[in-house]
Amino acid sequence: MEITKVLEVGEIGEGEIKKTEINGQVVDVAMIGGEYYAFNDICSHEECSLSEGFLDGKEVVCPCHGSKFDVGSGAVKSLPAVTPIKTYSVKVENGAIMVCLM
Repeated sequence: MEITKVLEVGEIGEGEIKKTEINGQVVDVAMIGGEYYAFNDICSHEECSLSEGFLDGKEVVCPCHGSKFDVGSGAVKSLPAVTPIKTYSVKVENGAIMVCLM
């Protein structure tokens, strides 16, 4: 289990998505309702960058074809995607946002 600091708490605001990289893997971090969520940056439908999309409640909307994914579970919420995205656990320690890749 690898836990990595990706951002400081003040680097991301409510309703924002920030693209980060952990050992060559691109991971997005979003802040929704004061909670942090981490998920794979690449849409499972057409390999578009989800960090270039936007948040709709607790869903990230792909900028290419409008697929929606739940940022907590990775579940597909809107077609054309049919495969979920990978999500990761997040914790905050001493002002650092930490993501666990498993």
